[in-house]
This record gives sequence, C-alpha cells and structure tokens, in this order.
Amino acid sequence: MAFIKISEQPSLYNDLEKKSVHELLTEINQEDHKVADAVQKAIPQIERLVTGIVERMKRGGRIFYMGAGTSGRLGVLDASEIPPTFGMDPGWIIGLIAGGDYALRNAVENAEDDEAQGWKDLQQYNVNSNDTVIGIAASGTTPYVIGALRDAREHGCLTAAITSNPDAPVSEAAEIPIEMIVGPEYVTGSSRMKSGTGQKLICNMISTSVMIQMGRVKGNKMVNMQLTNKKLVDRGTRMVVEELGLSYDEAKRLLLLHGSVKRACEAYRGINE
Repeated sequence: MAFIKISEQPSLYNDLEKKSVHELLTEINQEDHKVADAVQKAIPQIERLVTGIVERMKRGGRIFYMGAGTSGRLGVLDASEIPPTFGMDPGWIIGLIAGGDYALRNAVENAEDDEAQGWKDLQQYNVNSNDTVIGIAASGTTPYVIGALRDAREHGCLTAAITSNPDAPVSEAAEIPIEMIVGPEYVTGSSRMKSGTGQKLICNMISTSVMIQMGRVKGNKMVNMQLTNKKLVDRGTRMVVEELGLSYDEAKRLLLLHGSVKRACEAYRGINE
C-alpha cells in the first residue's frame, strides 16, 4: 500500500483569504482542539519511550532530539529549557537540527536531504548504547532523521520517532514510533501548525516526566532550577520559606549561598539535625 502523507492533504477549509480575522482565529482554534486528542492516543508509546530513557539515563545515557526545520527547532527548544528548569547539565539532553545552529533562524537549502549527515552529527558526541535518539519529522520522510535513526539503532541506541503520518518511513527506522495523527493542516502542508503544536506537547511530556523520574522535582516544584533572574530567585526563596519555615530574608540568603532550593534545604537540615 502506498504511503500517504495525511499532513500534506488539502485543508478542510478553503478561500482563507476571504475570511474575517474572527473566522480565521476560530477555525484555527477548532483545528488545534484535535491535537491533544491525537497526542493522548500515543501515550502508550510515549510511556514505553520514557521508561526506556530513564533506565538508560540512570546509567549515564543522554537524549538526542533530531529534526529539520520546525521539527528540529522544537527539539532544540525543549533541550535548551532543561538546564534552567531542572538544573541539569546541557550535555544530558541535546537538540540537533539539520544545517546546524544557523538553521535555527534560517532555512538551509537541502540540509534535510542528506541521509548520512545525521549520524555524522551524532558521532561528534560519541553516542553509545545508553543514549536515546528521538527523530522528529512531521512528514515522516526526512532523510536526515531517518538515516540518523537507522545508524543509531544499529549501534544499540534506543530510538523513537515522532511523526504526523501513520506507517511513515521514519516510524520503520525507529524502535518506538510515536504517530500523532492530527490530520490536514489549516493551511495545506503547513506542519508548523498542528503538527508543531503536537510535537511540542510530546517533547514536554518526555522531558518533564524523565526529569521527574530522575529526581529533579520535589512535590510539584522545580527545586533544582537555575537562579538566572530576580523572578526565579524570588520563586526559589518562597519555596525555601515553605519548606523550612524560615523568614524570607533568611531563606533568600540560604538559597543564594547554596545555589538551588534542593541544596539549600539539604544544607540547612544537615546543620540543624
């Protein structure tokens, strides 16, 4: 049976240029409502992936997101948010995009069409069997991603693919295919819309649940977050106040001395036990 890209099928809406702003926004929102339901159907596959990642990360494994264009940018975005949110070293979750960092802001011609380049990019990080490679490709046909997944799988890495099309080539290349079928885009073929939204949701689910499983959250709080601005220092201070019952000023002093909520609380309890 021929592979059909649902994400490239004609929009369910027409004559968009004739619509009012209200109509455009309402219809886009109607389509966006479909995304969460599509992601929900993929939870069993996401759960399998997260479980495998945690097992490997406890042995020193890392996560690599790989994609091109919007898909690549979303992987880099999720990876870049892990250090400030959870206090993890940037080397634990890494986002790679076809065409390199220049491609984050600019379209790089033919970058996604090189099937060998993805593995070359991964080799710079000395990937091993404890690592996980997650390919993100709405179309499911991106050569850069498919090649990287095939080679990574051959070398013993855990591999997964996030795509918007069923039975896609990228799914065949990965051990765990995550197929999030959101249907045709509002603007035909514009996978930065529903597909991109779904990719962001799934990346959030993967990285957040992994970090929680790795002990980077306590209760419901980011106790390992980096104190990179006044807002986060204030948030951290209030966490210490709540946890230890100290005054705001004493909690802030302790927080800044030790650099994180977790370390501040551990140090205080160690001294006062």
